Amino acid sequence: MKINWNKKYTTIAVYLFLVVICSTVFYLIASQMDLFNSMISNALSTLQPFIVGFALAYILNFILRFYEEKVLNIDGLKKMKPKLKRALGIVLTYLTGALLMYLFIHFVLPQLIESIIGLVNDIPRYVTQTTKLIDEIMNDLNLSGQYLEFATQKWNDFVEYVINFATDLIPLLGVMLKDILSSIWNIALGLIISVYLLIDKEKFFGLSKKIIFASFSKEVADKVVELTHRSNDTFGKFLSGKILDSFIIGILTFIVLTIVKMPYTLLISVIIGVTNIIPFFGPFIGAIPSIIIVMFVSPVKALWLMVIILIIQQIDGNIIGPKILGDSIGISAFWILFSLLVTGKLLGFVGMIIGVPLFAVIYSIIKEIVEYKLEKRGLPKETEDYM
Repeated sequence: MKINWNKKYTTIAVYLFLVVICSTVFYLIASQMDLFNSMISNALSTLQPFIVGFALAYILNFILRFYEEKVLNIDGLKKMKPKLKRALGIVLTYLTGALLMYLFIHFVLPQLIESIIGLVNDIPRYVTQTTKLIDEIMNDLNLSGQYLEFATQKWNDFVEYVINFATDLIPLLGVMLKDILSSIWNIALGLIISVYLLIDKEKFFGLSKKIIFASFSKEVADKVVELTHRSNDTFGKFLSGKILDSFIIGILTFIVLTIVKMPYTLLISVIIGVTNIIPFFGPFIGAIPSIIIVMFVSPVKALWLMVIILIIQQIDGNIIGPKILGDSIGISAFWILFSLLVTGKLLGFVGMIIGVPLFAVIYSIIKEIVEYKLEKRGLPKETEDYM
């Protein structure tokens, strides 16, 4: 039986039915939140190989496109069959990924672990030396008993926090390693899935587009496809650009710190490089623990480190970042801060990485809807006209 959507009461009845269904589902979820969370966790656990596979395919696709469009597109290889070009591109892509992983595990990881263990072992000695120095400074300043007691209490609280952090650091790394090893099967399956996704990526795109056009009207389907391309463009430019930018900053930091003979050079460079992926907050998140680590060894070197990080971040913000990223986000600093706080709270570290491009896409959709409605009413679309 075909429903005539133009009839007033039929439309009202259908909308009412949908509202009742949604309200019932919302009530069931709210009243059984623990069960709902358990079901979501089980579903994510089951789909973990596919999530890992999709993530790997999305990241490695940037390398694959580079090989297919730049390396395998030279004069002598242009006549190569598409399937052979794709196979060769995938082999080169995964060899590149394996080489990067080997270099990290063979050269960086051992020194990184050695630096962390050395730092943990040296922290008690650093704390003792710093405590003596602070006591001498307080005695020289001849502070009153009240202020002296307050400063001593705060310092003891800080020392206790540092010692607890150092004590828990190695077990925490052990737990992380255990989680990685326990997920090795899912990672292996994800790796296989990513290969299949990259081999037939055009087919998967076409299948998705086919489903969209079968499910919606042509106008809506075109809009969904356009939104998908926009989201992929925003995420792709941001993530690839940010990873390359952070890699350059990590290398630059390592070179400068090696020249000035800064302690824990590799550890600090890795911290600065990894946290630089996070927009806005990244430099602060990386700089604060790095300066504290060096401060225990030498307050003067900690001051120099702060100056070095400040200079490098200025170079990144004014030269390297704009060259690599350009205006790939298109939102103001306020909305970047807003998106980081919200997605960081909901999704943790991953949320802080993907939060900005995700909000940029949502922002562009809302902006487009608002401007469309204003245009229909014959009103100006520019924000300046309403200021």
